[in-house]
Amino acid sequence: MKNQNQRLGLHMWHRLVFSVFLLFGAGVHAQTAIEAVTGSIQGGTEVVRIDLTKELTAVPTGFAIQSPARIALDFPGVSSAMGRSTVDLNQGNLKSVSVVQAGERTRVVLNLKYPTAYTAEIQGKSLLIALEPVAPSKPTVAVTATFAESRSRDSAPLKDLDFRKTVDGAGRVVVTLPTNQVGVDIRQQGQTLVVEFMKSTLPEGLRRRMDVADFGTPIKTVTTTQVGDRVRMVVEPSGQWEHSAYQSDEQFVIEVKEIKVDPKKLTAGIGFTGQKLSLNFQNIEVRSLLQVIADFTNFNIVTSDSVTGSVTLRLQDVPWDQALDIILQAKSLGYRKSGNVLWVAPKDEIAAKEKLDLESVASTQNLEQLKTQFFQINYALAKDLATQLAAGGVVAAGSVSTPNARLLSGRGSVIAVERTNQLFVTDIPSKLEQIQDLIAKVDVPVRQVLIEARLVEASDSFGRSLGVKLGASDLRAQRGGDGGYQLGNNGERVAFGTSYSNAVATSGANTPVDASGQFVSLPASTLGAASAATFALSVFNSAANRFLNLEISAMEADGKGKVVSSPRVITADKVSAVIEQGEELPYSTQVSDAKGNTVNTISFKKMNLKLEVTPQITPEGGVILKLDINKDVVGRITPNGFGVNTKHVKTEVLVDNGGTVVIGGIFEEAENTDEFKVPFLGDLPGVGHLFKSRTKQITKKELLVFITPRLIPERGAMR
Repeated sequence: MKNQNQRLGLHMWHRLVFSVFLLFGAGVHAQTAIEAVTGSIQGGTEVVRIDLTKELTAVPTGFAIQSPARIALDFPGVSSAMGRSTVDLNQGNLKSVSVVQAGERTRVVLNLKYPTAYTAEIQGKSLLIALEPVAPSKPTVAVTATFAESRSRDSAPLKDLDFRKTVDGAGRVVVTLPTNQVGVDIRQQGQTLVVEFMKSTLPEGLRRRMDVADFGTPIKTVTTTQVGDRVRMVVEPSGQWEHSAYQSDEQFVIEVKEIKVDPKKLTAGIGFTGQKLSLNFQNIEVRSLLQVIADFTNFNIVTSDSVTGSVTLRLQDVPWDQALDIILQAKSLGYRKSGNVLWVAPKDEIAAKEKLDLESVASTQNLEQLKTQFFQINYALAKDLATQLAAGGVVAAGSVSTPNARLLSGRGSVIAVERTNQLFVTDIPSKLEQIQDLIAKVDVPVRQVLIEARLVEASDSFGRSLGVKLGASDLRAQRGGDGGYQLGNNGERVAFGTSYSNAVATSGANTPVDASGQFVSLPASTLGAASAATFALSVFNSAANRFLNLEISAMEADGKGKVVSSPRVITADKVSAVIEQGEELPYSTQVSDAKGNTVNTISFKKMNLKLEVTPQITPEGGVILKLDINKDVVGRITPNGFGVNTKHVKTEVLVDNGGTVVIGGIFEEAENTDEFKVPFLGDLPGVGHLFKSRTKQITKKELLVFITPRLIPERGAMR
């Protein structure tokens, strides 16, 4: 019973303490709470009303998202007493309102149908959010009328106006404002952008029209004028474009870039690719601004204690990664990314930390215990690998390796055993792993290629020759009669002969007449080794002492020839190979000996068929061939020896595996026509053919080179 009373007393004491804690705790932690969220349309403007238990001291900060269209407002130190997280309104551009509490902060998100601007105003214990009207049927018309409200009472001149081209081809107009309190209005009129700077003046040096079409950006012209108490700037782009504007302190920037439609929805080129947002802050702390971006991107941001200061920032429809870059550039900050965590700190601090990390790694390597590992080399040479590991890595032939590029550490060493083709490497474990990976990639069988070349020399010749022999003889005087022909009654006679001696013999001299003499001797030419065919005709009198002889010779030759040379060679990938066949011919040269005497020496010159090739196997299975083909034959004889007729082809081609390509050809055609005739007589029609001969020759030669590469299967032998 006593124990029961004790337990009852203890229980009553606990209840008393708990009640007191609730009473006083509620009083201590009492805070402002959101009671209700309602929507209405006042004078054509959509208004969202947020009722709270206490009056706010300042308008909460917020940001806007273009896609999906949202407006987010953060209420620090405010809780939610609504009992639900979503309020469906479905009026005009507003679809619903989400209220989410996270710790000591509550975020109110307006889910919209179309992006729009907003204004916020405190009325007692309520916050009124007015949405700018939008026209859904005309999304290209600008809905933002006011970029920044003017807080300056006096007019001040603009400091500078500049144009730049970004790395991604966008046009950037940079305006330096007198203060960060200058109001800016942006609107789109047709195909132009109109930017107005409130209560500002334009110096004479900035009143101009800039033609920037040569920069290759969507912006063609920028015209700046003074209109009343404001400065108006008209930007004229061309094509399909989109714009974004932001302000960092006293610098206002508007960018216009080309809209590129990518069917695969892939990002092309250099630029920012994050989801677009809009920010409007006056003298906000950098740490708080980074927290806003972290909430938007779902990234974890770790901010260094040395990050301080505030910034005035106005961004409209800017990718979040660009907004982050603008903030970091304004405060000389940098970041390092690891997964979904961003570490933000001053650039000097980041550089110092990285330097310390590298120094720590280097010092650890100097203290790390050395180990020795054995490597069996199968295809490469252990000696070459050892030299490359100690001198600067595995490099291609002809390249240069610097001494500080060695793969081994400062304490590492390597020994190559040529007899067994093995490597023994002593170094720290991390370096041994790198060397093991390197050897695994380098020590592999090299693919081989069989290259077959066919050199075809084809010749075609045709010749035709026609000639005559015409002669006459008179044997009357030789046989006791009167030779020649009588001219008159005085006994004068004339004798004809094929030559002077035949004319004298025909007249009756004691010399015999050469019956084979000819007036015309123009026979057909010999074509090749064969002789021309002949046909003879002789006309004589009954006494057989006077003769007229005619011999016709004709020749026609037609020849065809073909010489095929087919060198073949097998070589490894990217390894040059040479194969040649032929002979060496001697030729005489004169040189001076030690005493200055001229001595004849015999030298030899190659006349051969040579194929030099370097293959390179492509990833697609093709072969790139560097070819040098030479074919020499004996030419005419010179006083110093034989001449050389050479044919040379040097080229580089891409051929499929097993395919054949004709890499070149040398074609020669010679046509000769010769005619020999007796002047005047050879030109007579008809009869003139008895006094002339004709020869016509046509020769054609062609060299063709056919190349066929074939990849040899790995571990397979050639058959």
